[in-house]
Amino acid sequence: MTEPIPAAKPIIGEAERAAVDRVLRSGMLAQGPEVATFEQEFSDALLGGRACVAVNSGTSGLHLGLLAAGIGPGDEVIVPSFTFAATGNSVALAGATPVFADIDLDTFCLDPASVAAAVTERTTAIMPVHLYGHPADMAGLQAVADSHGLRVFEDAAQAHGATLHGDPVGTFGDFAMFSLYPTKNMTSGEGGMVSVATEEIARTLRLLRTQGMDRPYENELVGFNARMTDVHAAIGRVQLAQLADWTATRQANAAALTEGLASIPGVVTPTVKPGATHVYHQYTIRLDGASAEARDGVVNRLREQGVGCGVYYPIPNHRLPSLAPYEPDLDLPVTERAAREVISLPVHPSLTDADLERIVAGVTSAVGGGA
Repeated sequence: MTEPIPAAKPIIGEAERAAVDRVLRSGMLAQGPEVATFEQEFSDALLGGRACVAVNSGTSGLHLGLLAAGIGPGDEVIVPSFTFAATGNSVALAGATPVFADIDLDTFCLDPASVAAAVTERTTAIMPVHLYGHPADMAGLQAVADSHGLRVFEDAAQAHGATLHGDPVGTFGDFAMFSLYPTKNMTSGEGGMVSVATEEIARTLRLLRTQGMDRPYENELVGFNARMTDVHAAIGRVQLAQLADWTATRQANAAALTEGLASIPGVVTPTVKPGATHVYHQYTIRLDGASAEARDGVVNRLREQGVGCGVYYPIPNHRLPSLAPYEPDLDLPVTERAAREVISLPVHPSLTDADLERIVAGVTSAVGGGA
């Protein structure tokens, strides 16, 4: 029997195991020298030396980043509805109000025109998501921010190593968060990394992650326990060293899928905007004009053929029970369309040429079977 192709596959090898064993033997398991080194190496490799603060999850990174930037009750932060709920959740956890805007159908990232229309007198910031690994339109969003005196933050959870006109994702806003969850392009087992534009935000972030302390038992503010352990940092350091090669493989796999799928009627392959480097956390196609039911039928047929796939995201955030109370009657037509049409296919570095051929054949068969 042919083995199923997983939708995502974390790559954990002997180097990661040796790094964990090294930390265990050291006796320093909590936040320590491995975390500090990981922060510097991440900064040097992906952010041109911009300061980084490691935390225990991507959601913590967004939450604490917002708090460190001074976002709180009375503030509105404009975010996409077409993303994982952690983006809007983090705004709500900070005591502010998430305001949802529509997306560009080509990139699945925030549409500056929709953002501009969502600005009110309470709006303080815009927080785009570089969804699936494609950079958001930062020039367009910054123009909206500048015209209204707003700040910009970045949810770069899925965009490790992505760039826009040569500038790394994570260097545009006052802060940016990268997730290190197991299925991301690199992992620390669990964790997040926050890049920051100012030392003031960096210091406040460090205080917030460690119970408000810079020195033991001298708590300067009410904080959290959001530290990254040295065990997790050791894994992250090994993964970081392999990220560039893995990204190149993801891009090559994406190119092969695009070549194979581009001629299938109704299948829209991913767009890469001029000047953008897409790192393909997800390779996401659209079934142009499909209903959610028809899309789900294609997904089921793919899985029956052993092709792992996912729908990210079937329910827009503004319709989730947890976030709908903020704007229950919002009309976001492009977001709703994307939620009906998208399918994410495997693109991870473990794929073989035979796997890529099976994915193309699977989509061809599944779409022909009733999309």
